[in-house]
Amino acid sequence: MAVASSSFLSTTSLTNSKSNISFASSVSPSLRSVVFRSTIPATSHRRSMTVRSKIREIFMPALSSTMTEGKIVSWIKTEGEKLAKGESVVVVESDKADMDVETFYDGYLAAIVVGEGETAPVGAAIGLLAETEAEIEEAKTKAASKSSSSVVEAVVPSPPPVTSSPAPAIAQPAPVTAVADGPRKTVATPYAKKLAKQHKVDIGSIAGTGPFGRITASDVETAAGIAPTKSSVAPPPPPPTPVAAKAATTTTNLPPLLPDSSIVPFTAMQSAVSKNMIESLSVPTFRVGYPVNTDALDALYEKVKPKGVTMTALLAKAAGMALAQHPVVNASCKDGKSFSYNSNINIAVAVAIHGGLITPVLQDADKLDLYLLSQKWKELVGKARSKQLQPHEYNSGTFTLSNLGMFGVDRFDAILPPGQGAIMAVGASKPTVVADKDGFFSVKNTMLVNVTADHRIVYGADLAAFLQTFAKIIENPDSLTL
Repeated sequence: MAVASSSFLSTTSLTNSKSNISFASSVSPSLRSVVFRSTIPATSHRRSMTVRSKIREIFMPALSSTMTEGKIVSWIKTEGEKLAKGESVVVVESDKADMDVETFYDGYLAAIVVGEGETAPVGAAIGLLAETEAEIEEAKTKAASKSSSSVVEAVVPSPPPVTSSPAPAIAQPAPVTAVADGPRKTVATPYAKKLAKQHKVDIGSIAGTGPFGRITASDVETAAGIAPTKSSVAPPPPPPTPVAAKAATTTTNLPPLLPDSSIVPFTAMQSAVSKNMIESLSVPTFRVGYPVNTDALDALYEKVKPKGVTMTALLAKAAGMALAQHPVVNASCKDGKSFSYNSNINIAVAVAIHGGLITPVLQDADKLDLYLLSQKWKELVGKARSKQLQPHEYNSGTFTLSNLGMFGVDRFDAILPPGQGAIMAVGASKPTVVADKDGFFSVKNTMLVNVTADHRIVYGADLAAFLQTFAKIIENPDSLTL
């Protein structure tokens, strides 16, 4: 018998080719065990091999550092369909984009746990993958009963480690207290097992309240009739900040909804924007405005526009070149105790899309050729509007540019994104009467630029010097095409 090996099966060749091999299979709610018995001459030894076939759970992946839950946009595969390693199985909407999720194993999509349009927290099971076609019905039964006794492995990517307190979840299955047919596999955290042994509690008699019926430390303590330990009690919440207290007061004093009004829940993207905006309130900021003459820039734009160059690319290039001379404006402060000079100048540009706002990033904007920068920008906008941006294409910005000039807005202030040193708000270029140093009046196209900066790392003189450099580049734009 030849050697057969895989990640699930490993058998050793038998020396006697005339051996009769028979098998018996036993199925438990958690594991199918196939035991091969070899009947060989008396001079040989009897060998026993066990093949374990697993039903794996497909978990909701974390597609970005800020993602806490995901929405199923569509299932690419249907129940019962065969899957190959690396194939896309499902499209998930994160807080910023829609992304295909691939399988790490061969098998069959046995059951879909979370349907299209539904949401699930990161790490929750959204589907079941059977290793063989014969196990599909077993997996469907498991999905229907939401049993906690199955042997599972993460398909994409592994869920976060289980702690002593239950993880937040949406529509978690109810804990299973008993299994009618066969023994039930006890699933408990290591600390829960330690507590059960210490207090002499039969852990098999405890009903778990954790995810998928997992027994937690608090379950053991309740069964033992003792007060929860410090390790299993969540620390008291910090006292509310003045902003939070004011918000709570405002919420309670809100008038009732008007007749025929309706409440619309946030989308995943709107929730992410809301979270970032609230987080930005903790950053001390200040604002500086500066008028910039755009006559020379407008003339250059008319020349390069037929070659595919956009005004956004011109402004991003100018901002990148100015940041190279004033690196502190491109710095970041994330912990309130130190700041870092970023080695790359990555310009994030705000783009309005259906249902939200996203900031595609032009990486190394100071180094890229103007025409290549424009081409890259068009690609990013297309991917942003189709919700196909990859995480590094929207979360790697070191400086943000927001332009409302195309709407005729002459000035506005932008909110500083968390983790960045400054954001520039660009208004429309409009004819303006100006006086020169000799007192003569003339009409020139002028745009107003307002920059919001983190005052912990950027000071007024730093920002004024940066804006002077930016204005010189815009007013003498020949260097933009070099």
